[in-house]
Amino acid sequence: MTTTDQRINLLGVESDSLVKQVGAWGNKPFRAKQLLRWVHQRGISDFDQMTDLAKTFRSTLAQRCTLAPPSVITQKVSTDGTRKWLFDVGNNNAVETVFIPEDDRGTLCISSQAGCTVACRFCSTGHQGFNRNLTTAEIVGQLWKARHDIMQDMSAARLAAANEQDLRVISNVVMMGMGEPLLNYDQVLPALLLMLDDNAYGLSRRRVTVSTSGVVPFMDRLAHDCPVALAVSLHAPNDALRDQLVPLNRKYPLAELIAACNRYLEYAPRDFITFEYVMLDGVNDSDEHARQLVDITRQVKCKLNLIPFNPFPESGLKRSTNARIRQFSSLLVDQGVITTVRKTRGEDIDAACGQLAGDVKDRTRISERMQAFKSIPITEIAS
Repeated sequence: MTTTDQRINLLGVESDSLVKQVGAWGNKPFRAKQLLRWVHQRGISDFDQMTDLAKTFRSTLAQRCTLAPPSVITQKVSTDGTRKWLFDVGNNNAVETVFIPEDDRGTLCISSQAGCTVACRFCSTGHQGFNRNLTTAEIVGQLWKARHDIMQDMSAARLAAANEQDLRVISNVVMMGMGEPLLNYDQVLPALLLMLDDNAYGLSRRRVTVSTSGVVPFMDRLAHDCPVALAVSLHAPNDALRDQLVPLNRKYPLAELIAACNRYLEYAPRDFITFEYVMLDGVNDSDEHARQLVDITRQVKCKLNLIPFNPFPESGLKRSTNARIRQFSSLLVDQGVITTVRKTRGEDIDAACGQLAGDVKDRTRISERMQAFKSIPITEIAS
């Protein structure tokens, strides 16, 4: 990728492309691996500090390349330790990235688009409309910057004790931020390759997750190109309801989606698909909905992740009560369905699931149409 000054932004160049570029400048392939380690593992942006590279090579890099993550507009930390960045991606657009620390892992939730065209009724991002796809450098730049900031805040003693290769301040990456990753496939794929590259972030395929609302053709492509863990935003157990909650279902209905999930499992690093299911009061949380979900789980090996809805005014929707969520979960578990209820994190800084909104200059009429849905009951939308 290039910036406006036409220099190559190294944050967006995966290994094979970097080997070719370095070779075109008259350098051996191993120089690309060295460069990847300096950029992604050590987080160095000053070429003069890359001391094991030849001076002539460093001079070439300084002339022809840059290392420019999106700039940070704001950074907030929740009372539970969750951290959220608002990144400037130009032309008055901004995207959000969230880090969730836990005892056994650190998960970074990354955005792939400025806005989203899928326009799910319950998603804050969807209500903002869509401006553009992010570049690979902007996607990876979120990871690069978050890792840099988190490491800066770590104690010097802990950093000194940690082996560079073993230091995993970010152990998991989920493409669950703003946007539909598979509708930005050409930029997301090289970003995933960098996350998995042992000379870059060295994450395992099981610890990188792409979340999709069900873009079937690109699910098939991802299975062949870079099979990582897959999460599918289900949110409804039948086509009539899912058409209203997840409009993409009208193009790729449940039968096609389930078939695509089964095809993906032939290549996936995990032997199950994660189905995400937001709990909406009086909309998709009845006992009958639970029974329909059980039928779906008989068709594809999966786990269910129930997500308490995080309300925002534009949606016109409410969160299922805790009692209803417990009952819904129990109905699934009693039928042998592996079910978890997602713990809400970062709600006080609007960093919880479904709350990411950033700042999007809508180039579509999505936000206008979504606003009109606010006062319309779900059952009336399709009529």
